[in-house]
Amino acid sequence: MKSFAIGAAEVGGRRPLLIAGPCVAEGRGMLEDTAGFLQELAIKVGWPLIFKASYTKDNRLAVDSFRSIGPERALNLLGEVSGDLGLPCLTDIHLPEEAAMAAAVVDCLQIPAFLCRQSSLLEAAGATGLPVNIKRGQFLAAEDLAFSAEKVVRAGSERVLMTERGSSYGARDLIVDFRSFSKMAQSGRPVIFDLTHSQQAPGAGGGATGGTTEFGLPMARAALALGVDGLFVEVHPDPASAKSDSATQLDFKAAGDLISNLENLYTAMETGHALP
Repeated sequence: MKSFAIGAAEVGGRRPLLIAGPCVAEGRGMLEDTAGFLQELAIKVGWPLIFKASYTKDNRLAVDSFRSIGPERALNLLGEVSGDLGLPCLTDIHLPEEAAMAAAVVDCLQIPAFLCRQSSLLEAAGATGLPVNIKRGQFLAAEDLAFSAEKVVRAGSERVLMTERGSSYGARDLIVDFRSFSKMAQSGRPVIFDLTHSQQAPGAGGGATGGTTEFGLPMARAALALGVDGLFVEVHPDPASAKSDSATQLDFKAAGDLISNLENLYTAMETGHALP
C-alpha cells in the first residue's frame, strides 16, 4: 500500500481518510458551515479530512437541473473556505482544459465515474502533479480501474486514489460488489468507498437522481471491515433543500452519528475489543 499526504491529510495511514462535503458549492455560507462542522467532527474522531465540493456539475439528466453558481466563483469560494480552515480540498473536473484551472485552487482532482476511461482527462489531471481520485465507472470491472490509474501516473502524478461507487443493476439501481475493494487494492493504491453515490437511484427523482441513506451504516461498516482506506460522504446543512443529490446527502446530525459509529467499529477492530 502506498501512503501519501494530501495537504495535512494522510492517505493510507493509520486512521481512515474522510472525504466529505456538499455535492456542489451553493454559496459561501453553506460551504463555511459544512466545512466547520466536518473539521470539528474529524478532530473528534481523529480522522484526516479532505473537504470536497463540485464547483460545477456536468452529468445532469434534465436540461433545467442545477449546475453551478458560476464555475469561477464556486471554485474560488471552495478554495477560500478550505484555506481559511487549513483543510485540503477536492473537486471534480470534466474536461482536460479544466485541470490546470482547478489545480491552481484545490489540493486533489477527482475524475467522475462516467469519465474514468477518458484518456485526455486522466492525462491532464496527472500532468498537474496533484493527487487524483478516480471513481470507478458503474460499467467498469474493478480490476480495470488500474489501467486508468496508470494513465495518470504516466502523465505525472504518482498519488492516485481509487474509489468504489457501485455498479449499475438495471436502469435505476446500483449494487456494491464488496469484492471490488480487494480487487482494486491489488493495484497497491489507496481504496475509498463512496457511500453517498452507492445509494443513488439514477433518474428516480423525476428528472433528477433519487436514492436513499438508510443502508449507509451497514455498507460503511462492511467496507471498513474489509480494509478500505477511507470514506467519501456528502454532507449538507439541509439535504432537502440541496440543489443536487438531495436524496442521498446527510445532514450534520446523521453525518456525526455515522462517523462516530464507524470510529467505534474501527477502534474495536484495532484493539480487538468488543463494540460498545
